[in-house]
Amino acid sequence: MTSLALNALTLSHFRSHKSARLSLDGRPVAIYGDNGAGKTNVLEAVSLLSPGRGLRRATVDEMIRRPEALGWKISAVLQSLGQMHEIETWVEKSSGRQVRIDDKTAAQVALGRIARIVWLVPVMDRLWVDGAEGRRRFLDRMTMSFTPSHADAVLSYEKAMRERNRLLKDGQRDAHWYAALEAQMARSGADIHANRCAALRLLVAAQNAAETSFPVAELKLTHADDAEMPEGVEDLATAFSESRPRDLMAGRTLVGPHRADLSAVYATKGMAARDCSTGEQKALLVSLILANARALSQDFGAPPILLLDEVAAHLDAGRRAALYDEICALGAQAFMTGTGPELFDTLQGRAQFYRVEDSEHGSEIMVEGA
Repeated sequence: MTSLALNALTLSHFRSHKSARLSLDGRPVAIYGDNGAGKTNVLEAVSLLSPGRGLRRATVDEMIRRPEALGWKISAVLQSLGQMHEIETWVEKSSGRQVRIDDKTAAQVALGRIARIVWLVPVMDRLWVDGAEGRRRFLDRMTMSFTPSHADAVLSYEKAMRERNRLLKDGQRDAHWYAALEAQMARSGADIHANRCAALRLLVAAQNAAETSFPVAELKLTHADDAEMPEGVEDLATAFSESRPRDLMAGRTLVGPHRADLSAVYATKGMAARDCSTGEQKALLVSLILANARALSQDFGAPPILLLDEVAAHLDAGRRAALYDEICALGAQAFMTGTGPELFDTLQGRAQFYRVEDSEHGSEIMVEGA
């Protein structure tokens, strides 16, 4: 059994699932069924056992099962580094999300201290060709897997930046109004940049140290418009101060870690990820997720729980088998979805299989032989 795994997962009035319970044994989990049956909803529920809005970035109201609209609840038994934890997260009607760990109320960030969860979902397939915001979010999720406090730094920075942007839009020119906000942005921004750089170093080392069927990506953190990236607290404070005239004209902050971008190059081809084929782009993403898992095995002491939605898309049979072999070699509990069991045929005997069907009562989950 892996050192980080769910032993049980219970859903109540979550999305299409009125009631569901999975008894798990630490092996990978293959979930299959027709499109729209409710497979991804199971993965989304697991993603909410980590800080944040989950793999769909949905609002809490969007996750409430209709037509009852009673709220929702997710319960889990987690084995983490030799300790067992009972986790509950829920939303009551017209309330925010709440968390309880071992019968004690907890902040969401506390989830990141006992469980590390990493995901790959179909919307990420366009990561290398869409805008920088998606790549920042992807990098920040991986960074938080190494440094859970990264979430606090991001929230602090964004809160101060929203206030600064309000002043800019109002045309405020008095430097005293900006000083405290820019000082906070500089402190949090320096932490954000340092955390991201540390995560990239771990990812690069994990890629280079492994023999794998997936390509190595050369990664680099850049700034919008190819501007120089300010790094330390003093550099950022100076950059914010000097950028005020330009920011006033734009009505928003134009410099800082919120303008960072992640670039990737397919190493053996020397080709930018954005110019690679769809299959190559998917393989690069899988490579980074596996590197994240390998690095966490060393950094956290166990590989993360992996959520791989429709992972077989754009992977040929050989790469699919290689992915499953690497997951099993890592000892990671991976939740994977697909439309049919044949997509997971090389996992027979090494995984738990569940079939999801859409019925008049909502999604139903059935255990299949494995």
